[in-house]
Amino acid sequence: MSWTEQTRKAAPRTKVWVQVGSVKDAVEVVRACKPDVLVVQGMDAGGHGLARGAGIVSLLPEVADAVETLAKGGAVEEMPLLMAAGGIVERRGVAAALVLGAAGVAMGTRFLASAEANIAAGYRDEVVRASDGGQNTVRTKIYDYLRGTTGWPQGYNARGVVNRSYVEALGGLDEEENRKLYGEALAKGDTGWGVDGRLTTYAGAGVGLVKEIKKAGDIVEEVREGAIRLLEEFGNTKLTNKL
Repeated sequence: MSWTEQTRKAAPRTKVWVQVGSVKDAVEVVRACKPDVLVVQGMDAGGHGLARGAGIVSLLPEVADAVETLAKGGAVEEMPLLMAAGGIVERRGVAAALVLGAAGVAMGTRFLASAEANIAAGYRDEVVRASDGGQNTVRTKIYDYLRGTTGWPQGYNARGVVNRSYVEALGGLDEEENRKLYGEALAKGDTGWGVDGRLTTYAGAGVGLVKEIKKAGDIVEEVREGAIRLLEEFGNTKLTNKL
């Protein structure tokens, strides 16, 4: 709350965005901070987030209902815009998020495979290679232990692509030995990534839908225009005999 107050005091035109992963957190944040935008992150998201949670399909509508109740009760003057995040990588996910009540989406994994992404080629190539994200990514703290990024609060972990570091950790490999092997993999450069590699590939469960590397602007245009076409087609379809 303090940082939002100070930010608005220093720069009144600044828009405050806050990311949440649960209905409880959403209600608390809206009450305390009155954000302009609430980014609602489902469990399919890559990288760090709540270890327990719901997918965006159920989380976003419940958050929307809870925040709307606050607004109707006078707890906030107006509802923040809702952005959907987690597992959204292409036009169908965007269209679905808009139908669920989002004003827009935040995409991370898709832009890892963009020409402008400032990541190693080995990381980028693994994002393009990975498939069946529900099976081949996992939420875990193992990658944080190996990378030394252990400052996350209790209840948080991260989703990444399954590799030898993870598999061997589950098989009982000593943590210090695993860290040593991780360091050796770092020295290998781009070949340190992959199913048989050891380096962390943070990515969401939608990673299997990422098929090629494109410029970021082209990704935005493709996804935006594709979602618009889908929604227009849906709006022109008679569903009476299909339900």
